[in-house]
Amino acid sequence: MESLAWGKPTVIFYRERVKRAETEPLAVVKARRISLEAVKDGGFKGALTDFFTLMGDVDYISTAKGKKDRYVLCWFDDREDDFSRAFRKLNGVTFPGGASYTTSEGKRTYNASFHAQAGKLQ
Repeated sequence: MESLAWGKPTVIFYRERVKRAETEPLAVVKARRISLEAVKDGGFKGALTDFFTLMGDVDYISTAKGKKDRYVLCWFDDREDDFSRAFRKLNGVTFPGGASYTTSEGKRTYNASFHAQAGKLQ
């Protein structure tokens, strides 16, 4: 599998809970880009580039507890004409390094690398 990327996605973060799935998002962000690359052992490594928070608390992923937690990331592929086929999802997402940010005019712009165990990408 080659590298995959989506431009300007709105990404929804959920905490991954096996016994009782969370229905309320942890955060909703708008990113310039989300990119993925398959890794040999299975799963993906990826990056969210130049994103900002629309809703919620994305700073949680940078806390000690948040770096250990697992997440589900969801977004829609704007290149897909059929809305029912546009849904994309990553499971078992971790942010070992948290998220870094810069501040300009009082607004935070984040960048983060992550690992994902599995995904629905088509």
